[in-house]
Amino acid sequence: MTEMMQRWTMNAVGAESLALESVAVPQPAAGEVRVKVGAVSLNYRDKMVIEGNVPIPLKFPFTPASDMAGVIESVGEGVTRFKPGDRVTSNFTPDWIDGKPAGDARTLPYKTAGGFYPGMLAEYVVLNENALSASPVSLTDIEASTLPCAGLTAWFALVERGALRSGQSVLVQGTGGVSLFALQIAKTLGAEVFVTSGSDDKLARAKALGADHGINRLHGDWVETIYGLTGDRGIDHIIETVGGSNLAHSLRAVAIHGQISVIGMLEGYDISIPAGPLLLKSPTIQGIGVGHRRALEDFIRAVDINGIKPVIDRCYSFEELPQALAHLDRGAFGKIVLTLA
Repeated sequence: MTEMMQRWTMNAVGAESLALESVAVPQPAAGEVRVKVGAVSLNYRDKMVIEGNVPIPLKFPFTPASDMAGVIESVGEGVTRFKPGDRVTSNFTPDWIDGKPAGDARTLPYKTAGGFYPGMLAEYVVLNENALSASPVSLTDIEASTLPCAGLTAWFALVERGALRSGQSVLVQGTGGVSLFALQIAKTLGAEVFVTSGSDDKLARAKALGADHGINRLHGDWVETIYGLTGDRGIDHIIETVGGSNLAHSLRAVAIHGQISVIGMLEGYDISIPAGPLLLKSPTIQGIGVGHRRALEDFIRAVDINGIKPVIDRCYSFEELPQALAHLDRGAFGKIVLTLA
């Protein structure tokens, strides 16, 4: 008798097309493993994919979401990296192991899980063994599921590409998953951390996590506040999660020869900045498209060594995907996770 499982699928873009269906449990082929999914972490990017706001062609029926953690249940012929019983997390870009991602100036590198490849919202997933990393021993599946996109993005910006050093300053914008990971990573490395938010309550919670300064962006010009707190020096590393016109404010706030990591596009994909401060401050402005598997595994080791704990706003059951997406749309303090165990 065929063993069955549940998975979320959609046959057209739009949250109204999401359906929970029963399908046969997939079997691993050579080089593949089957994972019993324990938890799936949602990213705002998942919501954008579901709604058709990310310019990638989807293959229907499509299963969304890129990030999961679980346990290897069975392996196909020739698998050497994992064995049944191993705890694993997914990789956001399954084919990007190290170095530069595959692509060129015309064809952008964006072959991700929950996009070009099917996503993780299923009781079981079959993946190539190279598309997985060993989970941190110090985290549960719920916690580990938050690392592949949000955690790695913050690590890639500050450590892999940013070479953050003790004594430098970091500004994180907002209190979503990437921002709170960036806060914790920066504090672990000895940085002074500034947080902006439109909520005094969220700023207080960020300070409880270790932030040195909380700035309510709705109470006046937050860049002027940065100038006051830094003696006009500005910020060494800025985690830019808003995009659009906000990048010009980040340019005002960045220190001379500082760094701005552009991660989010909440205000839109088109950005513009004044040439004067760009030329005279000469900052590094870099886009961060999450990161590769080797960096994720570096981050996982750092999580275990330094005791970094993901901030999870709320867990929902697997069947409560619509409620979880609505929470994501309202804005979360940290991560939203669906549990299957």
